[in-house]
This record gives sequence, C-alpha cells and structure tokens, in this order.
Amino acid sequence: MMSQLGDRISVIGAVAFASLLTAVVAVLMLVVAQRSVGALADAFHQPRWMLGGGLMGLLIVLTITYAGTRIGVAATVGILIAGQLVSGAVIDRWGLLGSEKIPLNWPRLLGIALLGIGAALSLKR
Repeated sequence: MMSQLGDRISVIGAVAFASLLTAVVAVLMLVVAQRSVGALADAFHQPRWMLGGGLMGLLIVLTITYAGTRIGVAATVGILIAGQLVSGAVIDRWGLLGSEKIPLNWPRLLGIALLGIGAALSLKR
C-alpha cells in the first residue's frame, strides 16, 4: 500500500503522510493511557539514543515506499529483515545499548548467510 501511495503522491508525500499519521496516533495513545497531557512532556526527557527508533522507523517506511514498486515487496521485505538480523547480531556481539554480549557462533552466521542468500534470490525476476 505504501509503495502504491508513493507512486501516486511521491515518495516524500507518502512518508510525510505515514509519519504524521503515526505521530498523531502515538500522541493520542499516550494521552489516553496516561490520562494527562503532562506525560507527553516526559516522553522528551528520555535518553537520546531511544529517539533513534523513530528515525529508523522513518527509514524503513521510506525504503518500503521507494523500493516496493521497483524491486518488489518480497525482495524489499527480505532485504529489510536481513539487515535487521545483521544489526541485531552486531548489537549482541558487542553488547551495545546495554544488552548482554552473545558471541557469534556458526549457526547464527549460517542463518544470517542463508537469509542474505534468500534476499538476493528474491531480486531475480
């Protein structure tokens, strides 16, 4: 749906629409859950690295919108999942963001390689 919207109103327009809609829904959920607008101010007093999730979400929406019609939805999702798995393995390996250090062993490396191969094969038309 995002890739079709991107073709109709431009990629930037589709991303802006998705971002605005997500922001409005998130603010409404926060206000309803906390029963006050003051909780909204508390959301901005979190560590800066936590705000990176919003930027990563924006990048994913942009990628799906732009690449979906060009390389196909299956290839786009496969590449995104492969990238997330590699990022997760890097975070685990070095214990980034306060996570426990988990070594890279051959089953994990094999899984990453197979997912990468699957993503590459899905690019073939």
